[in-house]
Amino acid sequence: MMYREVRGLHQAAYVLAFFAFGSQLLALVRDRMLAHQFGAGGELDIYYSAFRIPDLLYVLFASTLSVYVLIPFVSSRLQQKESGETARHLLSQVFSIFLVFYILLALLVALCAPYIVPVVFPGLAEHLDQTVLLLRVLLLQPLLLGISSLFGVVTQLGHRFVLYAVSPLLYNLGIIIGIVFLYPAMGLLGLAWGVVLGALCHMLVQFPLVRNSALSFGPTTRVVWADIREVLKVSIPRAITLAMHQVVLLVLVAIAGMMTVGSVAVFQFAYNLQSVPLAIIGASYSIAAFPLLSSLYAQKKMDAFAVHINTALRHIIFWSVPAVGLIIVLRAQMVRVVLGSGAFDWGDTKLTAAVLALLSLSLFAQAVNLLLVRVFYSGGYTKVPFLVTLFGSTLAVVSTVGLYSMSAVQPSFMYSLEVLMRVDGVPGSEVLVIAVGYSFAILTQVLILLVCAARVFSLRFSGLLVHTGKAVCAAVVGGASAYVALNFFIFGIDETSALGIFLQGFLGGVMGIMGAASTYYVLRTPEMTEIYKSFKGRVFKTDVVTVQDEIL
Repeated sequence: MMYREVRGLHQAAYVLAFFAFGSQLLALVRDRMLAHQFGAGGELDIYYSAFRIPDLLYVLFASTLSVYVLIPFVSSRLQQKESGETARHLLSQVFSIFLVFYILLALLVALCAPYIVPVVFPGLAEHLDQTVLLLRVLLLQPLLLGISSLFGVVTQLGHRFVLYAVSPLLYNLGIIIGIVFLYPAMGLLGLAWGVVLGALCHMLVQFPLVRNSALSFGPTTRVVWADIREVLKVSIPRAITLAMHQVVLLVLVAIAGMMTVGSVAVFQFAYNLQSVPLAIIGASYSIAAFPLLSSLYAQKKMDAFAVHINTALRHIIFWSVPAVGLIIVLRAQMVRVVLGSGAFDWGDTKLTAAVLALLSLSLFAQAVNLLLVRVFYSGGYTKVPFLVTLFGSTLAVVSTVGLYSMSAVQPSFMYSLEVLMRVDGVPGSEVLVIAVGYSFAILTQVLILLVCAARVFSLRFSGLLVHTGKAVCAAVVGGASAYVALNFFIFGIDETSALGIFLQGFLGGVMGIMGAASTYYVLRTPEMTEIYKSFKGRVFKTDVVTVQDEIL
């Protein structure tokens, strides 16, 4: 099944969404284990902080060879004479240069880590040695994920979306193994080695396909610098654009590290929770659409190009806006069911739920942002997303710092926010300003990207207002249905038990989904018909287990 070919925007998106759901379930299991073991405390502040620099290096450095950068180049060479050899040699060159330069960079960071950590994370000065040790181990993750990302170019060009989607699932499984088996023996260092194990599995699952593909690549000393300059000219702005998000998270985590102990863990837990629907909806559609959009733009089929962009946007809005309403209403149940055990107490639950609600306000914008950035990349444009993302990233940091400063000089502002989110009297509530600043920046960034995309590609988004209005109606009705259900099902359910909270949230969620679906049906949204037709047709186009890819 993993080697089957999947074609069609909706079919590919649903396959990716299905496996993304499985991967995110494992991620939730992972977070529950961490919350049960540590709560929102200092250990997880160290663990999550040590992640930030390796993640930044991965996005900044390894994303140069990501599918979003290389697929247009490889697709172009596949249309040339002797396309297989030309495309394969390009991949070999990029692979070789990545190995050399990343290993040198990682060694430099590892050596300088004792000097970098106190500057970036001043709130962790008391845990310098432990943070440095974890950071050094985690530097192996970008190396393995970078190679896996290069494998993903071959996987996606072959439309093997199932295989591509299985990789994150195995990544989270490796982390869980680290929590269960390595942490008891090695402490926090065992968690880091679990991450490395997950990254290794992420890479190895794609290796058999790549090895037997017509695009199989390997190390080479024959480097054509003209090819590399062509790739770097486009990839460096793209890599920096993608890295800005990690820079923002790095700064926000650093700010959280200066707040009440456990603020880093609260923010990271909430961010991970809202990333579940983001991965299922936004990432699935953007990943599925990118190869097709790149191909249509290369063939100058601009009408079809515009149709597929609007279709993807409509479906992202269709799914994500009602999800926002349900998350806001069911946030406490979600957090308590996923994280609420062991050392993770009720105060941690309330804070995490409040941050989750504030982050989810920008969920649909985050999903749209994933697609729009790749729309520009498919057309070979890098300057616009770079400048808009730079503005959005700066706005996120500035607004967060501004709100944090305001909370210190004007207690009434912080008190109003606490009352609104029902966390008044809970220690550490200042972490809420990080979520507010982040969501405000993402919403602003997406509005600017929509305007820029309309001008650059001559797109018309006026019809999206109608679809967005219907989605908002579905979100309101779905949220109201879930709220009524929560208050109705409270009778006879033990809210102090995990099973009781799960049943309450589950029943509320079912009623909320029914309310949203009924609203869409009454409003006769075309997305419901399109979804039905996609599921009615065959998702898998072929049963071929490839030895030589059909790419050529």
